Amino acid sequence: MSNTNNRSESQGSQRSSQIPQSSRKTQSPQKSHDSQQSQQSQQSQESRRPRPMEVLREARAQLAELTGMTAETVSSFERTEEGWSLEVEVLELERVPDTMSLMGSYQVELDSEGQLTGYRRVRRYERGRADSRGGR
Repeated sequence: MSNTNNRSESQGSQRSSQIPQSSRKTQSPQKSHDSQQSQQSQQSQESRRPRPMEVLREARAQLAELTGMTAETVSSFERTEEGWSLEVEVLELERVPDTMSLMGSYQVELDSEGQLTGYRRVRRYERGRADSRGGR
């Protein structure tokens, strides 16, 4: 009798192993579902929020496209409530020697997605001159 039981048990396990996994019913726990939703939410937030280096590159490119001038460096960069605020140094007028070229420092504002919302020139100076604003 025990032999018969073993055979029927092994046949039953063989049958269940022959059923494709996709047709087997499995219930995932609620925690797993919540975790997946949380991960998807985080991924969608991350995909909407650019990384700082992406913001810097994009700000320089957008400013150069709007002004037609070369954005050379970013001298300040910070996150604000509305998005990002940068100060970008721009080559306004190239001269020879290079130390006599005119530079402009632009305050650039971007939204939280990294899109330029405004800019303004805050100062203009010769490349070779020290900044007199900083004190002596």
